[in-house]
Amino acid sequence: MANRKDPDMLDEYDFSNGVRGKYAQQYREGTNIVRLDDDVVAMFPSSEKVNEALRSLGEFIQHHANISLTKGESRRSSTRAV
Repeated sequence: MANRKDPDMLDEYDFSNGVRGKYAQQYREGTNIVRLDDDVVAMFPSSEKVNEALRSLGEFIQHHANISLTKGESRRSSTRAV
């Protein structure tokens, strides 16, 4: 007979030696799980490859953002006589 409070909890589950909140602090400090869609997962053979791709993308974005800022600042600071 299942637990009356939670129908998914079966009688054979034994939490008598469980410790409430055992991993709560560890979870708060460093959990950063991201679920990738199946089509994205199919592109990468491992989590290392996903991280490598994201690092490359991040560097590319930062590099181009810096170039854009530099160009934008120089345009704003220069004035042309008409």
